[in-house]
Amino acid sequence: MIGHSSGERLQPQQTAYRRVVVKIGSNVLTSGTDQIDTVALAAIAEQIAALVAKGVQAIVVTSGAVAAGRHRVRAHHEARALAARDGQSRQALAAIGQSRLMALWDQMFEQQNVPIAQALLTRRDLADRLGYLNTRNTLLELVELGVVPVVNENDVVSVEELRELTVIGDNDNLSAQVANLVDADLLLILSDIAGLYTADPHRDPDARLIEEVVAIDDTILAAASGSAGARGTGGMLTKVQAARIATQGGAHVVIAQGGARDVVLRAVAGEPVGTHFLPVGDRLESRRRYLLSGLQARGTVVVDDGAAGALLRGGSSLLPAGVTACDGTFVRGDVVHVVTAAGRHLASGMANYSATEVAQILGRKSDQIAEILGYEFGAEVIHRNNLVLV
Repeated sequence: MIGHSSGERLQPQQTAYRRVVVKIGSNVLTSGTDQIDTVALAAIAEQIAALVAKGVQAIVVTSGAVAAGRHRVRAHHEARALAARDGQSRQALAAIGQSRLMALWDQMFEQQNVPIAQALLTRRDLADRLGYLNTRNTLLELVELGVVPVVNENDVVSVEELRELTVIGDNDNLSAQVANLVDADLLLILSDIAGLYTADPHRDPDARLIEEVVAIDDTILAAASGSAGARGTGGMLTKVQAARIATQGGAHVVIAQGGARDVVLRAVAGEPVGTHFLPVGDRLESRRRYLLSGLQARGTVVVDDGAAGALLRGGSSLLPAGVTACDGTFVRGDVVHVVTAAGRHLASGMANYSATEVAQILGRKSDQIAEILGYEFGAEVIHRNNLVLV
């Protein structure tokens, strides 16, 4: 068993991060056994619920579907058919175990009165422009509602012959991509060891925990080299590679032991736990450069004085009622410039609607979109989460 649930749990008085992604590996969820440890799930859910109560937006990236499937199959009959078909066994076990895993997460969070939502992703979902926008919008809308998205790679459709196109590779990598997708402040990777050591602590008694990493260089990669846990798909090296992806996007990354008491609360409070990887770039500036790049812009949206004022005051989405004209041949998910009637460039962002659709709904109220188009992708032409001011 790891962790525990009790009334003595640390209550977060302050948090250093507003939006966090918590990745939980199979070895943490199973406590090194061949089945899901519900005590481990309960401990993590309780900590995340405490954060949500304090206004922290949390996303869980979970492993464990294959482990849950394997245990369920063995509980009913011998898995000889699966064992004889190694190429398909992972997909089959994931299909069997995914519903069980989500049911357990739902049960644990329901005990904390926190709703959750399932999101199964593949590389294609994040590589495709529309998939990226849809996934980002959905995840951000969920956390703004106080819902905890529970994300996993869609192993069921990630078959071997499509591996080059669809498979993200492991949930460490997936968690880093999700952290960048939602502009997370912190990526917390929970492992079965305390963090990154100078050498393999299982083999070298002189191995020391590296508490802080400023730059991921060859020395750090060499220290991370090792093998995966018995039930995991990645070792420390994949975690460090994930840290490189997330820190380049401007997020802090902490690798820590999932069974340590109050590890989630302590990490989000900014306490020194595990190994802390410092961001190498500014998250907001990185996103700003992307959205304001002239090479990315595919069109222009003209707004009236009221909408311009709301945007400049900050925190507002661009609604169709404030749009007076549009130009270009952009499609949903393209970056567009937002300008005034006089041509002043106010902001840039990813459009929820194509140029043809914006032309039909401009000047109208948001509740008229579905009536006019016959469908809707949201109340905004550009959601505030996908918009930056010049």
